[in-house]
Amino acid sequence: MNITIRPVVIEDYNGIYELWNSTEQSRRGLNQVDDSRDGIERYLRRNPTTCFLAYTNTDAEDDKKIVGVILTGHDGRRAMIHHMCVHPDYRRQGIARMLVDKAEDALRKEGITKVFGLVFKDNNAANDFWEEQGYTLRTNLNYRNKSLDDNVPQGE
Repeated sequence: MNITIRPVVIEDYNGIYELWNSTEQSRRGLNQVDDSRDGIERYLRRNPTTCFLAYTNTDAEDDKKIVGVILTGHDGRRAMIHHMCVHPDYRRQGIARMLVDKAEDALRKEGITKVFGLVFKDNNAANDFWEEQGYTLRTNLNYRNKSLDDNVPQGE
């Protein structure tokens, strides 16, 4: 199978949203504001060079299927992987690693030296993946958040 990796554009939104809904773990992290088309468009305007998708590469243009995505952004000093998802039918084929490599290379080009991500504690497969990629578990920090919009859940 041929896989192509390229930057995300807002026209990819419907396919990405469909991908996110292909797995329970990704659905858990979505909310109706930040992950709406408008929310992702805002994100991509701020991070136009650090978000990538993977799609199957076939001869037929309409046969292309988005099978992976990584949304990575930064504040000028630290980066965060906000969403990374590979369709369940395409896992264990190196797609996630390709996406991480592309995002990390893009961040290096922008002078970023540290990146972090959030993973649900009970998502063993994802936690194992990130550990294999060299992402260590920080136990000396507490993650805190506050919703500024009643439509965005506070979280557990």
